[in-house]
Amino acid sequence: MDEVVVLSIPQIIITFVAAMGIPSALTSYMLSRHEKRLEKRDEQREKERAKKEKDMDTHQKLLLETINASLALGEATARAVQRIPDAKCNVDMHAALEYAQKVKHEQKDFLREQALENLHEVP
Repeated sequence: MDEVVVLSIPQIIITFVAAMGIPSALTSYMLSRHEKRLEKRDEQREKERAKKEKDMDTHQKLLLETINASLALGEATARAVQRIPDAKCNVDMHAALEYAQKVKHEQKDFLREQALENLHEVP
């Protein structure tokens, strides 16, 4: 049982290199797989973020159009009521109509200003 194994220096070097190479290769392989998974997850998250951003833009546009439609309907109703000879439009109706027109113009001015700023913005 007391046998002694004698290895030459080249055998020791080959054994050492093999012993160190196999774990290194496995570790490298596992790290590359992990990096690929992370990249795939990041790409998926970027796609989801872009879709959410596009959906939010669409939602904001629809909200703005809804507000404009409501304002137009309110203005049309107020003007129609003003034309009725028997309807007695009080000061509140005239004030509300003027306020609606003022807000509509402020909104248009703001959107125009934003459009100009975004035209000059470098992507």
